[in-house]
Amino acid sequence: MGGGLPKQFRDWDGRPLLQVTVEAFLAPGMPPLAGIALAVPESHLEEASSWSFEVPCTVLSGGATRQESVWSALKSLPNLPFAPVMIHDAVRPFPPTAPLWDALAALNQFDGVLLGEPSTDTLKRVDPLGRVLRTEPREEFFRAQTPQIARLGTWLQAFRAAEEDGFTGTDDVALLERLGLAVKLIPSPSSNLKLTTPEDWQRARPH
Repeated sequence: MGGGLPKQFRDWDGRPLLQVTVEAFLAPGMPPLAGIALAVPESHLEEASSWSFEVPCTVLSGGATRQESVWSALKSLPNLPFAPVMIHDAVRPFPPTAPLWDALAALNQFDGVLLGEPSTDTLKRVDPLGRVLRTEPREEFFRAQTPQIARLGTWLQAFRAAEEDGFTGTDDVALLERLGLAVKLIPSPSSNLKLTTPEDWQRARPH
C-alpha cells in the first residue's frame, strides 16, 4: 500500500479498516465471540483502545513480525486451554459466515482449521532455472485465508515451540503442521480477500 498510515488504520467508509474488520465478526449470524485481542503498532495503541465493541477487547502493542504480534496476543488471553481462538488478518474485512461455522465444527475432529480458496489457476512446478517440471493438479491446491482456528492450548504449544526453535511460518497453521498436528481446510469464497495492494483496495471499496 506504500508508506504512511498502516493500511489497517486507513479510512474504510468512514472508519478505520481494522475496526470495520472486527465489527464484521460481531454481525448477526456470525459465531459469537467471548472477547477480542488486537495487536497493533505502538503508535496506534491509543486510537485502537478508544474503540468500543459489544464484547471485551484487549489492545496490545504488536511485535516486529506478524508471528510475534500473534504470539503476544495469544499470551494476553484468559487461561482457557480448550477455548477456540480465531486468528485473523486485520485487513480481511469480509469474513464468510457459513465457512466459519463449518470451521469451528471441524475443531471437534482436528487440531487446527483454516479457510482457503480453491485454486483456479494452472500451476506449474519449475526447477531453479525456470524449466517446467510438471503441471500440478489444481484441485489439490488452495490459497490460505484467515481465520485460522485452534484451541488456545494448541496455539500456545505451537507458538512456544516455534519460538524455541527459531521457526517462522508464513501463516499460523504452519506452526501446527510442523508439529505433526492435524489441520483441516474449509473451502471459502474469494470474497474473503485480503486488502494488500491499492488495486485490492479500489476493487473492494464500498460505493
